[in-house]
Amino acid sequence: MSQKLIDAIADMREDEALELVTKMAERGVEPLSILNDVKAAMDVIGQRYEEGDYFLPELVMAGEIMNQVMVMIKPALAESMEEEHLGKVVIGTVKGDIHDIGKDIVSFMLKVGGYNVLDLGVDVPAQKFVQAIREFQPQVVALSGFLTLAFDQMKATVEAIEKAGLRDRVKIMIGGGQIDEAVREYTGADAYGKDAIVAVKLANSWIGG
Repeated sequence: MSQKLIDAIADMREDEALELVTKMAERGVEPLSILNDVKAAMDVIGQRYEEGDYFLPELVMAGEIMNQVMVMIKPALAESMEEEHLGKVVIGTVKGDIHDIGKDIVSFMLKVGGYNVLDLGVDVPAQKFVQAIREFQPQVVALSGFLTLAFDQMKATVEAIEKAGLRDRVKIMIGGGQIDEAVREYTGADAYGKDAIVAVKLANSWIGG
């Protein structure tokens, strides 16, 4: 873990962060290790946002830094990951929540892992997920949410999918913020992922199993 990289991203020192990534890549640091540092920095940023120290402009800037880092490590990351069973995943941040940093990391990792990912964006109402399942026909649906208010929306989305008669067609994973097994049970999802690596493993186990 590179605390320097984590701090640079969390403190919005863009040039320093990108320079550190370049040097780490040149030293042969594993791309997954760099990705974990990015995730750790995003956790810090999310906490600062929740506490009122950061606002939407900081979240946007953090997302831009993250995207640049992703572009830099994507080739090496693709080489380091084995070819997985291909499948389709619908992902989105549930209604009432506009956090997209964690979702974007998960979406990126799923794409690198060989999945066809339909990203619905943020503040996604339950019916939009239902429509996407009908049209895109994924095997997996990933619901993201950072705020605690997202828990009720995740539950409502799972119920809407069930009411539409589509629940047995998809596996549903949830992730973000303070999500744990109790929240998973409350929402009716099949599993929760504490990070992007777990999300990919879940997709592999469900689709590749």
